[in-house]
Parts: sequence; C-alpha cells; structure tokens
Amino acid sequence: MKEHQSVRLFKNPVLESLTHVHPSIPFIIWIPIIAFQLFQARVMGSVFTLGALFALGLLFWTLTEYAMHRWVFHFKATTKAGQYLVFLFHGIHHDDPQDPTRLVMPPVVSLTLGTLFFYVFVATMGISYTRPFFSGFISGYLVYDYLHFATHHFMPKTAMGKILKENHMKHHYLKKGGKWGVSSPLWDHLFGTFRGE
Repeated sequence: MKEHQSVRLFKNPVLESLTHVHPSIPFIIWIPIIAFQLFQARVMGSVFTLGALFALGLLFWTLTEYAMHRWVFHFKATTKAGQYLVFLFHGIHHDDPQDPTRLVMPPVVSLTLGTLFFYVFVATMGISYTRPFFSGFISGYLVYDYLHFATHHFMPKTAMGKILKENHMKHHYLKKGGKWGVSSPLWDHLFGTFRGE
C-alpha cells in the first residue's frame, strides 16, 4: 500500500510534528483519566446516580461536538489570520480528508480543551458530579475521534456504522454545510441541519 503524503503546514519540524497524531494516542491519554475520575466518583454511593451522570456527559458531548464542528471548525473568518487558523484546526481535514495522521485531535489541543471543560464543569456542578459527568463526556469524545477515523478508513459492517459513514461523507461535499454530527445525527435533526443548510 502506498504511503500517504501529508500536506505540510509548518516549516518548523517541531510544530509540524505536533500536527500529526497516531490514532492510538487519544486512547492512551484519556482512558487512564476516565478510569481515575470514575474511581474517584465511586464514593457517590449510588450506581444509578453515577450512571445517570455518565450518560448525561455522553449526551452533552454530542451537543458539544455538533456546536464545535458547526460554529468553531467551520467558522467563516473574514481576516487572513482567522482564515489561516480555521484552516489549521479543521480546513486541512477538508482539503486532505484521507490523511490518517490528522484524523484524531492532537494531544496539545485535546488536553487543553479537556482541562478547560473539566474546570467549567467543576465550577458549575462541583467536583463530585463532575467526575462521572466528565468521564462520560470524554468517553463521548473518544467515540467521536475513533468513529471519525473509521468513517475515513474502514468499511462499516453494521447498519448504524454505514449510516454514520454515509452522513459524514456527505458532510464533506455539502456546499453550505450540514450533517455536523459525526458520532450522532441527533442534533442535526433537532436543529434542522440533517439535510444541509
């Protein structure tokens, strides 16, 4: 199989290397963090409460994924600097969607955003509720990252996998946007963007 030639973003080799990520890296980084947060959350006592907060975190991830993809990753920048930034964090994916080293989020970005979300959750719901909620939220992020990778590199075997792949591939070719959800079409249906805008 021919090796994929990535589009170079930076002349600096260190900066360039930070834009390429092996698909195993998110798993290696986040699974211990999820396990630690769940271990710390066990003192809540109620498995139902813990499970409900985890499930709410998963659901909140799908909304976050939709919102970030629609309004951040596809932001219509009007300045050269803004357009370059949008290209760096997502435009490159649309220019070269099959690059296997740019399909999962670089750790510098995911850890920064993850830390920010964690402290926002702590500020709004306290540490006890945050631990299981954040575990669900980050589990949702991992599902998103690996589903996104799979939609570009594998043929799904399940009906749901085929639907998610088809939706995401259509997203890449919609001129005005739409189908923003990668791991779930829920918010596209609720916000009327499933067919494209």
